[in-house]
Amino acid sequence: MRSVSSVVSRPLFAVIAAQIGLHSCMTGLRMAAPLAALAMGHSALEVGLVLSLFAVAPVALALRAGRFADRHGFHRPLRIAVTLAMLAAAVAVAASLIDEARITLLCVAAALSGAGTNLGAIAFQRTAGRMAADPIERRRVFSWLGLAPAVANAVGPVLAGVTIDLLGFPAAFALLMLLPLASLWWARRVPVEVRDPVPERQARSAWELLASPALRRLLFVNWLLASAWDVHTLLVPILGHDRGFSASAIGLVLGAFAAAVAAVRIVIPALAHRLRESTVLVVAMLWAGVVLGVYPFVQSAWLMALLAALLGLSLGAVQPMIMSTLVQITPAHRHGEAIALRSMVMHMSSALMPMAFGAAGAAIGASGLFWLAGAAVGAGSMPARGIGRGPGSSGSVFGDSRAE
Repeated sequence: MRSVSSVVSRPLFAVIAAQIGLHSCMTGLRMAAPLAALAMGHSALEVGLVLSLFAVAPVALALRAGRFADRHGFHRPLRIAVTLAMLAAAVAVAASLIDEARITLLCVAAALSGAGTNLGAIAFQRTAGRMAADPIERRRVFSWLGLAPAVANAVGPVLAGVTIDLLGFPAAFALLMLLPLASLWWARRVPVEVRDPVPERQARSAWELLASPALRRLLFVNWLLASAWDVHTLLVPILGHDRGFSASAIGLVLGAFAAAVAAVRIVIPALAHRLRESTVLVVAMLWAGVVLGVYPFVQSAWLMALLAALLGLSLGAVQPMIMSTLVQITPAHRHGEAIALRSMVMHMSSALMPMAFGAAGAAIGASGLFWLAGAAVGAGSMPARGIGRGPGSSGSVFGDSRAE
């Protein structure tokens, strides 16, 4: 095994920068579109419909996007993703200028943005994983890549919000339309992929991938961890309100969580050679279970922020390990499809679990839901122990730096 560096390589930096450009357009639209709908006088139900379409489109199209990335590599899917993202922003501009069918246009913009961003995300993750030459480097690669959404979650909404206040909604949507162009510029620095020989008979059904017990366990563990993330995001404002915290105090708690997620992903590359995926997953799930169980007993905003930071360290550490394991246990010619399955699980969880949490919270209260989530995540450490290696590829699959 060759030695690897924790420093970001130029091709990986280009992939990260390209994802920031594309993802920032989506996060900006996801913040601005509901505000535009409210400003147009639409109801909360219609606003909720717009927001849901950002997640519904990825669920519906994820498998096709994954198979497309497996067939065509990085550059062609990215070009389509950029086109969809720019078209989404253009439709949003039209919605802010045309009096008729405004909510319909915003729904179309949300669906286009969700589809384009998800296609790009699958291509980014697949390409980054295949840049790595060994499992240690793979952990580092996915840790660095995990910073892109965090940066985009700040860039897009801030840029859109400032532009809305200064110049209005049409200008904000038009500015967001330019961000994906930066993705294309950075993509020119991503090298061409050396394709793996494809088996004569390729599996056509995702169910054949799910026949792997390791993949099923990994997706189940990923769903539990995603649910814990969603529980925290949903219930911290509720618990903070019950405790009489101010809005700024609740923001401090959520900010501590986000900062810890980013911090652990910066640290992991330096420790990757000492880490093992299954061990990190088991420890993180037990850690998260304990933190979630303690949450309801805390009365101070500062102590809650400390717990949020501890939870962010555990949940932030698992994404690179999940992605590294996913690549290892999946056939090389189906990496994109496997990443798409994970994407479907994540988006379905984000779309459905908040409603389930809300119903459960009404029955057992916020504290009970924290304890239930903590117990579920802690128990999930048992199947996490059985996650092993499979027919993954080894070695970098990229050649020269020419674009496809």
